[in-house]
Amino acid sequence: MCGICGIVAFGDPAPDRERRAAVDAMIVALRHRGPDARGHGGDRQARLGIARLAIRGMTNGDQPVIDAASGVVVVCNGEIDNHEELRVWLRAHGRETPEGADVAVLPGLYLELGASFVERVAGAFAIAIWDPRSGTLLLARDRAGERSLFYRLSDGGVAFASELAAFAAAGDGMALDAAALRQFLRSGYFVGGGTPVGDIGQVGPAEILTIDASGLTRRQYWRWMPKVSHDMDTSEAAFDAIFRQAVARQSDVDVDHGIFLSGGVDSSLIAAVASAIRPGKALKAYTLRFAEDSFDEGNWAGLVAGTLGLETIPVDVAPEAFPEALADLIEHCGEPLADPAWIPTALLARRASRNVKVALVGEGADELFGGYPTYTGALAARHYRRVPGPLRAAFRQAVRMWPVSDKKVAVSYLVKRFVEAAELDPLSRHRAWTASISAPVLRRLGLDPAPDRPPEELLEGDGLLDALQRHDFEMPLAEGLLTKADRAGMRWGLETRAPFLDAAVMEFAAALPEKERASGLGTKIFLKRYAERYLPKPVIYRRKRGLSVPLNRWLRGPLQSWAQGRLASPALAELGVDVAAAAELLAEHCAGRADHARALWTLIVAAEWLSWRARCANSAAAARGSQLAARI
Repeated sequence: MCGICGIVAFGDPAPDRERRAAVDAMIVALRHRGPDARGHGGDRQARLGIARLAIRGMTNGDQPVIDAASGVVVVCNGEIDNHEELRVWLRAHGRETPEGADVAVLPGLYLELGASFVERVAGAFAIAIWDPRSGTLLLARDRAGERSLFYRLSDGGVAFASELAAFAAAGDGMALDAAALRQFLRSGYFVGGGTPVGDIGQVGPAEILTIDASGLTRRQYWRWMPKVSHDMDTSEAAFDAIFRQAVARQSDVDVDHGIFLSGGVDSSLIAAVASAIRPGKALKAYTLRFAEDSFDEGNWAGLVAGTLGLETIPVDVAPEAFPEALADLIEHCGEPLADPAWIPTALLARRASRNVKVALVGEGADELFGGYPTYTGALAARHYRRVPGPLRAAFRQAVRMWPVSDKKVAVSYLVKRFVEAAELDPLSRHRAWTASISAPVLRRLGLDPAPDRPPEELLEGDGLLDALQRHDFEMPLAEGLLTKADRAGMRWGLETRAPFLDAAVMEFAAALPEKERASGLGTKIFLKRYAERYLPKPVIYRRKRGLSVPLNRWLRGPLQSWAQGRLASPALAELGVDVAAAAELLAEHCAGRADHARALWTLIVAAEWLSWRARCANSAAAARGSQLAARI
């Protein structure tokens, strides 16, 4: 994985030295993503750059990759997992490429197939290609959205980068998109290619953007569509071959790699398969430890590691680390993310980066195989809605009286979230269950709670479970969980790789019948049955917990004064947030009258990002003043 960037000028370009200086500044801002090498290349119209993290092709993998005959320039953030197959195909078409360097196949593939080349590529990637013959910049992103790619259009040109902070480093302004940031407060991430910066957009998952002097066109080249396929073998034996190949591809690197191990079925299954296919390869397992028993999964991770003979490296998580870690992440990547697990994931990555450059992770399994309790909740809501209204109202009132619990995934918390949204339509209900700040709390804060409607086609022709899984795959996973993994890992030059998001694995999951994904109170039914080949049943069938943080307790204790300061930020008021109401939420939370931890954390993250943006504006103004003084 790397950090890529570039600037293209259409029409009559400015001197190349100006673009070189701007791209150099962007590369420096991305150096945490690629500490091993830096480079840039292009012509008088375009300059593409990279900060490289060397994973494959250690001696011949430098970028940009330039085709001498055509002048086509390529930079890639990520890995091309099927590069050997593509190299054979290119050779059959008369194009030789260097052995070992996976990205080296991209220019030839593009020259043979045009923009459709991306449909042949397997892996997690963000790719930029400058074609001087047509004066076209092509930007493309992998199917699930594991690697990010932002762009900014301007009069006569375009700039792109792996992270928002690179645009600020180039001296560009960070114009606030207040509407997008208010939407962020609701969901905790940005949807539909949005960003908190008004004139910067993001390439969507499985999307190709073609940009030239006439403008921009975009095309989605793939979409995950749950559908029963009678042509696909959905047996456990068939999946075993597919999944083993996915793990083998993603662990086929020229550097040491490890795994983020929670002791849950997803990461444990990856660890077991990785150990089985490479028995001679020492695999380090990195696991988080919390002092709070209900949040700590270290014992389960230790059980799995012991069963597989893995070395376990624990990473302690304490509340004192959160203020500094949050500010550090936002400063380096330039965007907010409301998932509290962002911080412990970054702490895990920081420790792992001392030993390895790649970590396998379990992202994607819940969305693809039906693992979230919200799926069984949605199925249960069908029956709940048949209960007479007066009985539902009485039950709802009784549930509201339950005391607040600081335990992880407490039953009281789940039931309260269930009844709060049970009367809504299925998709609105699902979005309300997973929201960072609920509609009633948004109203208290003086904000419009009207949700962004997902694309209408999301429900067309879908069953309920199909629609919910596809929503989670395209929104919370792509824009939230994968953003978390990418920014947390790359802050420390560590590439995270998710075998469940291999193209063949995703297609297999799409072919599973609904009853093999979730039914009754059962989740991930097929995947758990398959996992019995590799793991002890207590690991497979224990209650799902996931990575979460004891913010409830910490905001009442060691993080309280810090939270008060962040929530009083004048920038929140400028965004339209009633800061007095925010202070009331914190007071209620600290008194134990309500659990507002997720809402409070989302506001804190927004305040931290707004503070970073203000610092960028001050730096840009100072730089412009210096330039003006120099001219005078």
